[in-house]
This record gives sequence, C-alpha cells and structure tokens, in this order.
Amino acid sequence: MKLSLGPVLFYWDRQKLHDFYADMASQPLDVIYLGETVCSKRRSMGLDDWIGLARELAQQTKAQIVLSSLTLVEAASELSGVRRLCENGELLVEANDMGAVQYLSERRLSFVGGPALNLYNGHALAELVSSGMCRWVPPVEMSGALVRGARKQLAELEVGLPEIEIFAYGHLPLAYSARCFTARAENRPKDDCQFCCKHYPEGIPLLSQEGEALFTLNGIQTLSAATSNLLADYPTLKACGADLLRLSPRAEGMGAVIAAFDAVRQGAQPPLAVEGCNGYWHGRPGMLRAEEAGLC
Repeated sequence: MKLSLGPVLFYWDRQKLHDFYADMASQPLDVIYLGETVCSKRRSMGLDDWIGLARELAQQTKAQIVLSSLTLVEAASELSGVRRLCENGELLVEANDMGAVQYLSERRLSFVGGPALNLYNGHALAELVSSGMCRWVPPVEMSGALVRGARKQLAELEVGLPEIEIFAYGHLPLAYSARCFTARAENRPKDDCQFCCKHYPEGIPLLSQEGEALFTLNGIQTLSAATSNLLADYPTLKACGADLLRLSPRAEGMGAVIAAFDAVRQGAQPPLAVEGCNGYWHGRPGMLRAEEAGLC
C-alpha cells in the first residue's frame, strides 16, 4: 500500500513550508500533495511558488507530486486561480471543488477527486470516473463498510475502478464556511484578518462548556479536535481495497507518524490501539475510538 502526504491545511509561513517539505523529501512517501486548499488569502505561497517547489521536490524524491485546488470558491478571482492551477500543464491536480472538475474534464485531464467532493456511492463515482477521475479520496466520515459498498456498486456498473486513497491520519476536515472563524476569534473582520491564522500552526481548539475539546478552528475550515488515526485499522483498510493512505501534515512529529505507518505496511504488526479517534471508520460518531465504542 502507498503512503501519501496530504496538503498542509494550516497557514504556515514560506520558510516553514520549505523546511517542512525539505524534510518530507527524504521520507518514504509515494505521493505528495501541494497547494492551498482552505483560504485564498493565505499568500505566503502563490501558484508559481507551489509549482517551483514541486519541481524542486521532483528532483529530490521519487514521490508523485500533485497540486491541490481550493475547496470553497467564493469569488471570480478564486475561480480564475483554480483555472490556472488546472491548466498548469505539468502536474496532476486534486480537484476539491466541482469547478475544478469541470475545467479538468473539459481538457480531458486525469485528476484526483478530493474528499470535499462528497462522493458517496458508485453512481456518483461513475460520473466522475467518466470525467477523468483516476483516484478517489472518500469523504472522511465514510466508514470502511460504505467504502466497500461504493466500490462494489461501481464494479457492478462495469466502470473501471479508480485508486482509493483513505484519509488515515490527521485532524479531519469536517466543514467549510464563508465566515472566517479564526478572524472572528480575534475580533477581526474577514476582509482585514491580518493573516491571523499564522498564529495558530495547528488551528484553535474549540471547547464545550464542560471543557471538552470538540473541534479545531482553522480559518473558514472546521476540523476535528482529536487526530484521526487508522494505523490500528490497517487490516480493514486493506480489506476495503485502499490503495493509498493519506497522512495530513502536522506542525511537529510527522517523521514519526510516517515511520509508524511505513513499518506496518512493510509487515510490522499493527498496534492494538492508538491515540486519536477512528469512530467514523467503524460507522460510529467520529470523535470516538473503536475501543470506546466496543468495536475492538
């Protein structure tokens, strides 16, 4: 099974991004996703910068480099940026918005269907496969059983199966909004946010009145509070037909995360339990661990 590194979801400055990817170039990764998927106002790296970084990484690693598109397109300028990304002429694109799917389909270009496309069944998958989708990243709330069901339904439709890439580690991207929660937390208007996301390299924890961590706020994006970790579920990941496991970047400790997943795919015994949540994979509330849900 292959390992992929998802796009960085948080706002890191240019130097931190370059340092991070310089480290990732030496890791046992098969696919590396680059690009801004959350907010077009985050301008530490523009499209030309991402393509330049992609060229550098291509010389340093054998991993496939993929450009990820913006997830929530709210303005004509953002749509223009998505078009430019789709017309980059060099790199495979991960489409996180149907506008990107349309641009890529019109140009008969293969693409990755990102988790924000909300593809839940074989009929929807068949439409996107016919449009050029070569890899599918299921929505993060899909269980292993639902992934197997969608895969079976697609096979029954006699449509070629795309690669399946499961979001296996990281804060789960749950929702997007036109409102910027990080700016609001600092009493700033969205149009004058002063790029305050840079103060929170792994987002802002959102607690309940009882002090329990519920979500992580990241600009316009709402993430899970707990880190999803499917390492202990490796056997069921294989059984559902997963071809790749996506590891979402964290500000610290990614080398150790990659090493743990790499060891298991090389034959090491999966752990019986891990820190983090995996409820969605078992068809239960996402914030649960399988042990808590009585599924292990």
